[in-house]
Amino acid sequence: MSALLVAGTTSDAGKSMVVAGLCRLLTRHGIRVAPFKAQNMSNNSAVTVEGGEIGRAQAMQARAAGLAPSIRFNPILLKPGSDRTSQLVVRGQVAGTMAAGDYFTRRSELAGVVADELASLRAEFDAVICEGAGSPAEINLRASDLANMGLARAAGLAVLLVGDIDRGGLLAHLFGTVAVLEPEDQKLISGFLVNKFRGDPALLAPGLDQLEALTGRPTYGVIPHLDSLWMDTEDSLSVTAGATLGEPVPPRGSEWLRVAAVRLPRISNSTDVEALACEPGVLVRWVADPGDIGDADVVVLPGSKATVSDLAWLRERGLAAAVVGHAAAGRPVLGVCGGFQMLCRRIDDPVESRSGTVEGLGLLDADIVFDPAKTLRHWETPLHGYEIHHGQVRRSGEQDWLGVGIRRGAVFGTHWHGLLDNDDERRAWLTEAAAAAGRTGFVVAADTDVQARRDAQLDVMADALAAHIDLEAVLGLLGGPPRRAVIASALTSG
Repeated sequence: MSALLVAGTTSDAGKSMVVAGLCRLLTRHGIRVAPFKAQNMSNNSAVTVEGGEIGRAQAMQARAAGLAPSIRFNPILLKPGSDRTSQLVVRGQVAGTMAAGDYFTRRSELAGVVADELASLRAEFDAVICEGAGSPAEINLRASDLANMGLARAAGLAVLLVGDIDRGGLLAHLFGTVAVLEPEDQKLISGFLVNKFRGDPALLAPGLDQLEALTGRPTYGVIPHLDSLWMDTEDSLSVTAGATLGEPVPPRGSEWLRVAAVRLPRISNSTDVEALACEPGVLVRWVADPGDIGDADVVVLPGSKATVSDLAWLRERGLAAAVVGHAAAGRPVLGVCGGFQMLCRRIDDPVESRSGTVEGLGLLDADIVFDPAKTLRHWETPLHGYEIHHGQVRRSGEQDWLGVGIRRGAVFGTHWHGLLDNDDERRAWLTEAAAAAGRTGFVVAADTDVQARRDAQLDVMADALAAHIDLEAVLGLLGGPPRRAVIASALTSG
């Protein structure tokens, strides 16, 4: 029956990994725990055992708890297709498209979904670790909030507030988040966690003492900055053009293989390229300019929640011509889901963009037609992966690729997410890609295990929490919020 809410002062403060770490840590102690995020806004998603769709972070948290991903862990998912509209997914299935202003009108209906799923999990598990969305300080959205203080107040949850000190201004973020809340919401904020700290904790301690004196709330721990945590990123803020993905490991042979992953505006399931970044000698960079493709050996076009719009962006930026030129030189191009659709000859989209038929890049002789019904499939044998797409291949004149895609020479396309997580197939593809790129000195590693790397990251987070937080005190919050003072509120002080 126990539960608590992990909220963050900002997006990407680390709450997803804190929830995952707590799930792994409690599971180690024999506590039956489940993750829960009432409402998520993300284009990084996963397919569940029921054939539904949830945020990828909740699938990762389920893995940390030793559970299969389920729609119960993320009953409401919003997938942005533009700055003002999102696809609404309820209990794993598409339930229409919503403008920002529509959310308030459907709050009562969606609140019932959230309440039912959380109550069911609390009845079944010893503990439920809930994750907030964005920041609870978004007071302009408080009336329609289902994931932060709205959830905490409805379910009587203690709230653990996580702040990212690496961004700067942490103490103000923590204090200010509490200060702008209504008094009844303030009472639920039980304490703080500092995340991504570098340096001497003794220098931070006086500030945390003053913060406790000002707010009446303790800091339950200071988590160090962990460079090794980079896989399964959910927030698009973490996918930055120009950034190198992961921790590059020196090559086994004499040459590196350089991969340019295009950072699309509406990128989805950006985690597909993480398996490449796990490989020794593979350097993966996010790119958004044509010049960054010129010196790449391999180009990857990842998934997109707005295929036609992002294809137009590729053309406007000159990236489309750069990708076509890269392929014309015989160098490898891989398209995944929306990126695969862009590589085809024609795209007929009456669903997402409603733009009708548009010309693709023409690197694959195939046509795509968008179907109103979304394909959601989870595959385990003989390969593991999953599909989330409206676009369907209606015609192809190309060679089959692994039974899950098509190819023409060194241009490859698939609707499968997670295909490169299959170790043997990834090694074979990298060997072929390196040869096509002329990197004869690149040698693929025989011992890279991507799933083991994912599990190792969950253990890293759990170990960090075990070493750096007051776990007993945090577990005490599962029983509900302790009495906390109300501090001067920007909403009530006049």
